[in-house]
Amino acid sequence: MTTTLKGNWNYPTLMRFGAGRIVELPEHCKARGMERPLLVTDAGLAPLPMIARAQTLCRDAGLECEIFADVQPNPVEANVTAGVSAFRRGAHDGVIAFGGGSALDTGKAIALMVGQTRPIWDFEDREDWYTRVNVAGMAPVVAVPTTAGTGSEVGRASVITDLRDHTKKIIFHAKMMPGIVLGDPELTVGLPAHITAAVGMDALSHNLEAYCAPGYHPMAEGIAVEGMRLIKEFLPRAVKSGADIEARSQMLIASSMGATAFQKGLGAMHSLSHPCSANLNTHHGLTNAVVMPYVLEWNRTALEEKFVRLAAWLGLPDRSFAGVLRWVLELRREIGIPHTLAEIGVKEEHAKPFAPQAFADPSTGGNPLPMTTADFEHLYLNCVRGELQVG
Repeated sequence: MTTTLKGNWNYPTLMRFGAGRIVELPEHCKARGMERPLLVTDAGLAPLPMIARAQTLCRDAGLECEIFADVQPNPVEANVTAGVSAFRRGAHDGVIAFGGGSALDTGKAIALMVGQTRPIWDFEDREDWYTRVNVAGMAPVVAVPTTAGTGSEVGRASVITDLRDHTKKIIFHAKMMPGIVLGDPELTVGLPAHITAAVGMDALSHNLEAYCAPGYHPMAEGIAVEGMRLIKEFLPRAVKSGADIEARSQMLIASSMGATAFQKGLGAMHSLSHPCSANLNTHHGLTNAVVMPYVLEWNRTALEEKFVRLAAWLGLPDRSFAGVLRWVLELRREIGIPHTLAEIGVKEEHAKPFAPQAFADPSTGGNPLPMTTADFEHLYLNCVRGELQVG
């Protein structure tokens, strides 16, 4: 690894990036006024040495750090509520959101909800609902990502599943952006190959859908195309060799870039994916990876010209829409992504009930082509059956 893969940035929030920088965790907590941080992680990470080390680093520096790990994949309201109770019970004064997307989203939501009297659903990303937040009651957050996928460490929202109707809802406030991100790629080294592949494709979906979304945001597009170039070069390496610290570093950056870029918008990949994970608990990144080529093919007429430019930036031999689509298919094959939704448990009979949920998803507005409920039903069937036109 070159020595240049280290940096201190202030975009879109303060970021401290580089291998081994987890040792700085206590100073960043103290800089945000924390004396009793609550470290929020998930049940899978909680017993691992990296969590014990983080807690020890904090305690050795005089911080009374406790761990909360009642966080499931595709987190639900109960995870946030339990975290708020733990925060108040321990008289904590800040959150260390430590882990993948589920832990980061839950940690940010806990930091929001500790100062609120309204239910969490009152802060869904609709109209001006963010104005209901009591900002003064929110707790500071230090984010420590351990996967290169969601980019939630640089996001102003949390995705929480509402079990009342089995939909994923986006809880939003600008102040939910963590005060600082501690990006240490060494924390991602132990990630299994199949998870590395799934979360890496999630990062690709964020960069790619941001690039495809209509609207004028050249800054987001610039970030997205470079994020995709990094993924093209380094995701196969990260999957092949989990200890490749350069590949892990570049993927961690590409993940943050995707979540920075998608303020421009997402699209039907996420609209299709959210009902699958909310109802069937499929892995979000893996589901995005499966539906990706089908959504691209559906939107082809709106993307032909943009994909000529994208193919050139990616260095593809075929500088056309078909060239980009073939690259996506080859990347999926190389890293072991299933070709159809049927292979991850989605059935044809799910298309009709899931289609209205996909249509209502906030991501739908960013799709390059207008969508209807019938369109989503058709797309689900394409994805289940593997019906795809490549040429």
